[in-house]
Amino acid sequence: MVAPFQLAALDGTEASAPRHKGRHAATPAKRRWSWFRTFLVLCLVILLVAAGFVVIRLRSPLAAATVTSALSPTVTVPQSAHSLPWAATGQSAISVPALGVAEKAGTEVPVPVASLTKIMTAYVILEDHPLAAGASGPNITMTQADVADYELDTQQDEANAAITVGEVLTEQQMLQGLLVHSANDFADALAVWDAGSIAAFVTKMNQTAAQLAMTQTTYADASGFSDNSVSTASDVLIVAAKAMAIPAFAAIVKMPTVTLPVAGTLTTYTPLLGYLGVIGVKSGFTTKAGGCDVMAVERVVGGHTVTILTSVTGQVGTDQPNVLLVAGVAALTLADAVTNELGSLDLIHAGALVAHASANGHSVGVVAGHTVSVLTWPGIVYRRTVVAGRAVKPGDKVGTRAGSVVASLGSTHIVVPAVLGATLPEATLLERLF
Repeated sequence: MVAPFQLAALDGTEASAPRHKGRHAATPAKRRWSWFRTFLVLCLVILLVAAGFVVIRLRSPLAAATVTSALSPTVTVPQSAHSLPWAATGQSAISVPALGVAEKAGTEVPVPVASLTKIMTAYVILEDHPLAAGASGPNITMTQADVADYELDTQQDEANAAITVGEVLTEQQMLQGLLVHSANDFADALAVWDAGSIAAFVTKMNQTAAQLAMTQTTYADASGFSDNSVSTASDVLIVAAKAMAIPAFAAIVKMPTVTLPVAGTLTTYTPLLGYLGVIGVKSGFTTKAGGCDVMAVERVVGGHTVTILTSVTGQVGTDQPNVLLVAGVAALTLADAVTNELGSLDLIHAGALVAHASANGHSVGVVAGHTVSVLTWPGIVYRRTVVAGRAVKPGDKVGTRAGSVVASLGSTHIVVPAVLGATLPEATLLERLF
């Protein structure tokens, strides 16, 4: 029997092909749509990534501007061929502590300095027992040994102040008697009170001298009566500058008189105190030392108040008051000459360009907030440094603090605000993105 499909074929009709299960082959149109859909998805992903990048960049903080100094780093005061009027005899030296200036008259050798020694005595006492200006400090009771020392000083014609056994004096009163009336017995009493003995205190004095680089100074007593207490005019100014920086010391050496319970009113031996700007500090005399004076003078130069220190040793005269006056006049003559050599200059001018602030290809000037005037001395060198402060960003306005200008002389620093001289332009969209 013939199969149906075969019969159909024999009849001459076309037989249908058998149907197969499975996918139909993709048409070209369907293939194009598939690729287009993939392309759209890819573009969407790219757009999302790009949008995320833009958001991140726009939200990211702007890079800070770079601040670059426009100042020369140093300013040197011109030298001058100044010649100071050094004392004709003995030693002499000058110092301007605020400028770190110190000069002396040629080569020095250690010599007796008499009661200039008491400057170190007072300095050690105030280092060990600090006093606020005007404060009295602890009480010190006078002993029989102190009175015996006073009586010996009287016999030897040493400067002294009367005391009695059991008398109570404050540290301030003891220092007043020491520095104003140059009382040797007060120097010894203070030494024993501080260190237990004069010898132990003298050891402290010499240790302090070494720490202060007073290389030609040796102390043998607390008063300077011993000719073995030696120093130089320039060495003495080192401790004088340190002592004058202590308000309690500076206040005492200004005093022309002091009144004590037993001794009564005592006057200073320091010549010219209170005249022509003289504000201290100490004089001294022995036969071997001659007339000695360390003088502090306060002057105004170019609107600046400045303290000038001078010292002379080994001055000669017919008697003690006269020779101390000779020493004082020599010291004052030096102070006047130093005043004439001092000057002032505007190291930084308000509104002057001190730096540039740069960001994203834009740059604006940074200017000084105010003028700085400084004291000058021939040959000294000031240093100027621009220090960046808070981060300056594009868009910050004129007057925004961009840092500081620091003017330096030794360990002294003057800080001046540095501000934008113009608004730093905002970053464009492209600058923020790229």
